Parts: sequence; structure tokens; C-alpha cells
Amino acid sequence: MELSHIDGRGQARMVDVASKDVSVRTATATGRVLTTAAVAIADGTVAKGDVLATARIAGIMGAKRTPDLIPMCHPIAVHGVTLDLVVGDGVVEVTATVKTADRTGVEMEALTAVCVACLTIIDMTKALDPAATIDGVQVLSKTGGKSGDWQR
Repeated sequence: MELSHIDGRGQARMVDVASKDVSVRTATATGRVLTTAAVAIADGTVAKGDVLATARIAGIMGAKRTPDLIPMCHPIAVHGVTLDLVVGDGVVEVTATVKTADRTGVEMEALTAVCVACLTIIDMTKALDPAATIDGVQVLSKTGGKSGDWQR
């Protein structure tokens, strides 16, 4: 299998997307935080503040900063990010959808949004549950681009 980020000499490179067509592209990713602090998060009684609102903002910021964190990601125009956080029994489910009209997809931006939101939840609740974990981070779907639509 040929790797797009490796050149003929085996060295890392950024893929040239200049000749690709601009198209509307979306990606949705999900992940979850397994935590005993879910009740406090849902009740809004975490001492550091509104965990869900802070995690939502952090996830959006993470999506926008993806090329600063992932070496081969292209800086692209992120046109929209939605972050849904649902508190359940011992879990906070995080889903991010990112949209662009550009030459490359936004799967990494969606994954980064989920990861940063999950990390924020852990940061804000670590005093309540130092054993919290992040689980199941994955791309659920993507649309647009040369390879077309894909769904898990």
C-alpha cells in the first residue's frame, strides 16, 4: 500500500492538494468520557464551572487548531463546527461535526474536536474522578471529496 504522506525516499511530506477541486466536505466523529463525575456534570455542581459549555468551546477551538497539532494536516477554512455532549449513566458522549468548503477533508478536525472536548471534561472533573478515561474515539462519517461519502 502506498502512503500519501511518505515520498519515494521514505521521508515524510505534506500532500499537495492544490490541484484538487474545492468541494463541501463534512466529517462527524464521536468519543466518550467514562467517569463517576457524570451526575455532577449533569447537575452543574462541578466547582470549576459549566463542564459541558467549556468542553463545547474547547472542542470548537481544537477543530480550528488541528493543523497546529497534527503535523501533516493542511490549514483549511473551517466553516462550521457543532459539538453535542450528552451525559448518561457514568458517561459523557461527545459528537463533533465539522464542515468546510476546501480541497481536503475534515476528519482530523472532527477527531481533534472530540479529543479536546473529552480532555477538557477530564481536566475539569479530575478532582472528582481521577480514574476517568476517554474511550471509543472514531470517525462516524464523512462526505464530499474525490473519494465520496463514507459511513462507519
